[in-house]
Amino acid sequence: MQARCVCGGVTVDLPGPSFEVFACHCIECQRRTGAPFGVGAYYPAEKVLMVGATTEFARPTDAGGTFRSYFGPTCGTSVLWETTGMPGMIGVAVGAIDGFDHPRPTRSLWERSRQPWATLGGEMEHSPRGLHY
Repeated sequence: MQARCVCGGVTVDLPGPSFEVFACHCIECQRRTGAPFGVGAYYPAEKVLMVGATTEFARPTDAGGTFRSYFGPTCGTSVLWETTGMPGMIGVAVGAIDGFDHPRPTRSLWERSRQPWATLGGEMEHSPRGLHY
């Protein structure tokens, strides 16, 4: 299984589908994706192989940690990220992963900043804030 940016300058080899899939409605994810929420699949860092140069951006989190995003250097696609809130894990943008059979989100986070019309149906955990609140 592989993820890639729009221009193909960055590819990410993945071990398969992840069952740690989160939808995040925080303002930063809305801005990072240009969408009402971001959806990320999380993998153990040692199982993820990224090839290609990225542009990196680090920002502080509300929990006092750091969220580090990696973007395609030419196209600017948000491909993957890591956060001190989930040490040893890499988040990969579900929209960048090849195929259409990825598992649905198991958690919907930061719903306090959710766009009122952006609702997710189905069984999942809902949180007004992040994972550790």
